[in-house]
Amino acid sequence: MFNRVRPPAVAGMFYPGDPAKLTAMVENYLADVPNHDAPPPPAIQVPHAGYVYSGSTAALGFASWRASAIKHVVIVGPTHRVGVRALALPDADAMATPLGDIPIWQTGVDIVAQSPHVVTSEAVHAQEHSLEVQLPFLQRVLPDADVLPLAAGWVTPEQAAEVLEPLLGTPGMGIVISSDLSHYHPYDEARAIDAATIDDILALRQIDHDQACGATGLDAMMLLAARHGLTPRLLGACNSGDTAGDKRQVVGYCSFAFDEVTK
Repeated sequence: MFNRVRPPAVAGMFYPGDPAKLTAMVENYLADVPNHDAPPPPAIQVPHAGYVYSGSTAALGFASWRASAIKHVVIVGPTHRVGVRALALPDADAMATPLGDIPIWQTGVDIVAQSPHVVTSEAVHAQEHSLEVQLPFLQRVLPDADVLPLAAGWVTPEQAAEVLEPLLGTPGMGIVISSDLSHYHPYDEARAIDAATIDDILALRQIDHDQACGATGLDAMMLLAARHGLTPRLLGACNSGDTAGDKRQVVGYCSFAFDEVTK
């Protein structure tokens, strides 16, 4: 069906490689999130660690889209392995997971590719997990959606926001910002650092990469939120010491919804 498919790079490591086990894990995480009456937010922020560490927190964000009509999902996540002075699109027509192929939103590609801050790079995406780990959740929550994966390298939040701006207002579009919080501090220290970062996000204050590895995407989202009347809402937070790791050096996680302001 697709000519160029970006294959999964971290299946069997960050999440199960077996489709049945992966489906069961994702569905169990989602089932643990209570239903709420809040309208589906146009944008969410979720973590991108291995599912045993952050899957329960990621589910808080994706569960908010259970009743949504979103058909196009823009995912912005940081690069971890290959540097680039741009936001990188994959050289592909689809992204694969053990649950199948997700088509790439070609209209979105055409729009963002006009920006000088966007490139196409197979190498940047080949081993990048920050975008891939979001896909199985999307396949369960929004099985008919396509995706626009953007791996954010060395660009400013303003440049990233400039790339996203022309997409805003597209019917049926949602944004996923992929970011963890602080890395490798002792448990209590990490909790204090992450609490301060969460306060910054709630106040739409810009953060740095010591506070969150996906700070570029988060900062861009906060710039757009301030311009377009979106309000951040904390859905939940924890760290690896609360889930599957020890407390000597932890990684922090949170999920946010960016809600439209009701009048």
